[in-house]
Parts: sequence; C-alpha cells; structure tokens
Amino acid sequence: MPRPPATGAHLHELARLRRVRDRIDREYAQPLNAEALAHDVNMSAGHLSRQFRLAYGESPYSYLMTRRIERAMALLRRGDLSVTDVCFEVGCASLGTFSTRFTELVGMSPSAYRLQVAGGTAGLPACVEKQVTRPIRNKTDQE
Repeated sequence: MPRPPATGAHLHELARLRRVRDRIDREYAQPLNAEALAHDVNMSAGHLSRQFRLAYGESPYSYLMTRRIERAMALLRRGDLSVTDVCFEVGCASLGTFSTRFTELVGMSPSAYRLQVAGGTAGLPACVEKQVTRPIRNKTDQE
C-alpha cells in the first residue's frame, strides 16, 4: 500500500530527528541524555523518544548504546586497551552497564569478545570488517 505524501511539517520533524541521530553518531563518547538532545531540536524528551523510535525502530538511548558498542568492538579488536579503558573511551560511565549492553548486543562479554577476535579480522578491508562485526540489536527477532 503506498504511503501518503509527506507534509512539510513531517519532513521538518524527520530533519530534526536526523540531526539528533547525526549528533549521537558524532558525539557518542560524550555524556548525552534525552533532555539535552531534545532541547537542541526544540522537542520534549518524551516526544523525541517516541518519534525517534517510530523513525528508526529504537529509542535514542538504544541507538547511542549501539554506536558505543560498535566503537568498543573496534577498540577491543585492536587489543591494546583493557576492557575498562574501552568502556570509558566510548563514553560509558559504568563498567557494569557497558558489559551488560555489550553482552546483549554481541552475545558475549567484552572480555570473551576480545579473546575470540584477537587478530580475527586482520587483512579484511575496513568496509567488510565493519559489516561483519556490526552488532545486531534484538538478535532473537531476526533469527
């Protein structure tokens, strides 16, 4: 069934949501919260969260954590930082929360991931490495 044409207001809202997503992509290692993200695009935190979920399929917090875990995976593959250092490098303030989210997205703890992938992607082009190592949110939904 074809979608109705987008209105100017709807396109404006999508542009604001894209700005939020782009900011998360750029500043994932900074302390970000829904209130600050919403304030920057003149929305309430609740409205931003609802609209972001409708547009991208996950909350701003989930999207932020996915970006952080993606970066953490790359740092762990490098092998020169401890799990704790990686946790703080990607902007997580709690090692426990970081480990829990990492395990949810990747299917193993950060320490286990680091041991398993040490040198495992050596020689792969960066674009291929990024694709094969990207965490998949809600793996059980896609199996």
